[in-house]
Amino acid sequence: MNLRFLGQVVLQVTGLNYATVKYRNKDIVSIDSYVHKVEYALPFDGEWYTGNGGVTQNTSHSWEILPQRFAYDFIIVDEEGESYRGDKKDLRSYYCYGKDILAPADGVVVSIKNNFPDCRIMSDGQTDPDTPDIGGNRIIIKHSSNEYSAICHLMPESVIVQKGQTVKRGDVIAKCGNSGNTTEPHIHFQVQNTAHFYSCFGLPILFSNIQKRLYAKYNVVDIRPLPEKEDIKDGYIHRGLLVKNFGNE
Repeated sequence: MNLRFLGQVVLQVTGLNYATVKYRNKDIVSIDSYVHKVEYALPFDGEWYTGNGGVTQNTSHSWEILPQRFAYDFIIVDEEGESYRGDKKDLRSYYCYGKDILAPADGVVVSIKNNFPDCRIMSDGQTDPDTPDIGGNRIIIKHSSNEYSAICHLMPESVIVQKGQTVKRGDVIAKCGNSGNTTEPHIHFQVQNTAHFYSCFGLPILFSNIQKRLYAKYNVVDIRPLPEKEDIKDGYIHRGLLVKNFGNE
C-alpha cells in the first residue's frame, strides 16, 4: 500500500475511533428526534443519480463510519445506465466530470483542499492505491452552529472560493472531479456536526425544493435491492433516485 494512502487510512481510523468514543452516549442517529437547523439544496445543477445513501442502517452510505452515516454519493447516468461515454479510463468521458458544484445553503467556508490530483480509473474497479488523501479536494462550509456541509472529490484547482468567504445557496464553488478514494468521478456530500472531516459525526440531510423520481434502470447500475418501504422516510432521499433542484433543468 502507498505510504501516503496508508497515512490517510490511519488518520481516518483514528478520527473514527475518536468520534465513536466521544459520541457513544449521545443520540446521534435518530431522524425523528434530530432538529434540523438548515434546509439544503442539492449541490449541483441538473438531474443526478443517487448512487449511495439513505437515513436507515439498510440504506446508509456507511453506517459504522460516523461521519458518513448520512452521506450521499451522486453521479450522472444516461438512459442506458451508463455514467460515461467513450474511453472508460478517460475522466473526461464521465458525464459529471467538470460539472459545476454549488453551495448547498448559505454559509461561511471554513476549510478547503484544492491541490490533490485526480485519481486514475483502475481496471479492476478498485480505488487508485496512489491517492494521497481519502477525501480528496473538498470544501467544508459552516451553515449554523454545529451544522457543516462537506463536498468531496472535487477537480484539482477548481475551487473558486476562499476560507472565510461567505457563500449563498446556489453559488458555484468548484467542479466535480475524481480526487480521493473514488472509483470514478462523483460527488460525496455529507452534513456533519463540526468542521473536522474525520472526527465529526454525520447528520441527516433535509433537502428542500427538490424533485425526485425512481431511476428506471436501477437494476443495471446496482446489484443491491431497492430500499424497502420501511427504509423510505418522508422528506429524505435514498439510493436509486434521480434528483434535481426544483425548476432546475
